[in-house]
Amino acid sequence: MLTLLEKVTMGISERRLRQKEEVRSNILATAWQIVKEDGWQSLSIRKIADAIEYSVPVVYDHFENKECILVEFAREGFALLGKKMQQARNKYTDPAQQLKAMADAYWNFAFKNKEYYQVMFGLGMACSEQEERMPEVMTFRSLIGDQITKILKRNNRQDISACLKSCTFWSVLHGLISIKMMRNCDVSDDLNKMVMDDAIEGFIKNLS
Repeated sequence: MLTLLEKVTMGISERRLRQKEEVRSNILATAWQIVKEDGWQSLSIRKIADAIEYSVPVVYDHFENKECILVEFAREGFALLGKKMQQARNKYTDPAQQLKAMADAYWNFAFKNKEYYQVMFGLGMACSEQEERMPEVMTFRSLIGDQITKILKRNNRQDISACLKSCTFWSVLHGLISIKMMRNCDVSDDLNKMVMDDAIEGFIKNLS
């Protein structure tokens, strides 16, 4: 059995841990509010500290620099995108239909979650090398690669690289989204979506 001193010590440690997690959550919530209001370029450790009424060293106790905060949000974004794509995939059993559904889910995610998408892929900001090592990124990539591999196997296309086609699939989606998101072009949302649908349908046909 624990002694009274050990119980008190354990209680203090648990309380400190809870307080530390609360401060960390407050920092992230405040950072996200700044981003939603003013964009990623306006985010800084100083601005977070001022907004949350903490000292700058307190913020640095939880995050080494601003990039660490960006990585945290990128990780959240990839996890959310992966969940949306999995949900879309699970509505179908045919891999071609699954791939099309995931493309739609990807497209919808990008424009409903612009702040996440921008930090995930470095749109208008510096990319982080750490993002490439996130397990959430690998899950996202495997969702695409698995369906393409199934289609190629079904069609006995050993002459086509699944890895190459996975990169092509993402490049088509990301390229169209980036054009629309960064240039704010006058092309209607409906036409942009039609272009995406046409590109993905052509891509899938080329796997036959």
